[in-house]
Amino acid sequence: MGAHIIVFDLDGTLADTGADLLAAANQAVADAGLPAMLSHPKDALCAFRGGRAMLKLSHARLAAQGGTDLPQEEAFIEAGYPRLLAAYGAAIDTHTRLYEGAVQAVQALRAAGHATAICTNKPEALAVDLVAKLGVSDLFDALVGADTLPTRKPDVAPYHETLRRAAKRRFGVDLGADVRDFPQSCLIGDTVTDRETARAAGVPSILVGFGPEGGDIARLSPEAILDHYSDLPALIERVLSA
Repeated sequence: MGAHIIVFDLDGTLADTGADLLAAANQAVADAGLPAMLSHPKDALCAFRGGRAMLKLSHARLAAQGGTDLPQEEAFIEAGYPRLLAAYGAAIDTHTRLYEGAVQAVQALRAAGHATAICTNKPEALAVDLVAKLGVSDLFDALVGADTLPTRKPDVAPYHETLRRAAKRRFGVDLGADVRDFPQSCLIGDTVTDRETARAAGVPSILVGFGPEGGDIARLSPEAILDHYSDLPALIERVLSA
């Protein structure tokens, strides 16, 4: 198998960020003078859907408790989102840990000649900060975040930009407008967003089976399910050789 670009999601794929994300959402709600509504690990799946999803769930639970002074959902989310980002940035790695074997798997892929990169729906600056604090910045040839481009996953543009940046840095190849000039890539993720991104790009996806969805992730029909990072190099070889 030749050299390829292996693209990873970040939250819920490379690292378990759920507890810190939920804590930030709760802080944003508390800063508005309201009680925290989310808990870990119960709401971990919501955490991996993003800040606005956590605030939406918080609003729904507050509304169910009959809060009479509660703002409308949209206003609640838009006011809370900057507070959430600030709280998260201030405590981004309190509980966050890389999944077991992730570092070794990425190192093995790079040793085999592949490029490795991150395409995440976390804002770029926060993603760069987290990857640095986890001590793995040098393991990735590119990082594209939610606000790197005007669109985010599952739009295909961030994935294509990730390929361009990784190919340029790792292989010295300028893909230009047509990323199909490069041989195969694949996307490692944990949610329907990653599955839809891979479909839009016409590339295989490998979804983790150790996230909040567990075995239910099979409903998305990825090309493979990753149960432990020690299995990843072999899974990628099988998927990309199919």
